[in-house]
Amino acid sequence: QVQLVESGGGLVQPGGSLKLSCAVFGNIFSIETMAWYRQTPGKQRELVGRRTGYGSTTYGDFVKGRFTISIDNSRKTLTLQMNSLEPEDTAVYYCNLRPVGGGNYWGQGTQVTVSS
Repeated sequence: QVQLVESGGGLVQPGGSLKLSCAVFGNIFSIETMAWYRQTPGKQRELVGRRTGYGSTTYGDFVKGRFTISIDNSRKTLTLQMNSLEPEDTAVYYCNLRPVGGGNYWGQGTQVTVSS
């Protein structure tokens, strides 16, 4: 089984930057998709960014070039780099991983608050 653990959330000022990390526990031999989502209480979960095993990348409409998702060579760490943060970005952020061969894994989430 695979487990994901997010870290790096916290309080940042508007216009600031924050890097979220997702540690992957368990062996992943091939990735179908890796992604970051976010959710605010009372709202449905929305896609932040997704990368496929083919190398294609998709970002949510609200990202507007501000965020970047990545994964290290060993496939043990997923990263979400967020720049030019605004109060509307306040949410719980979740990492998600779908290995080739089956499975759909989620982290526990990490809180990001953008406020002055």
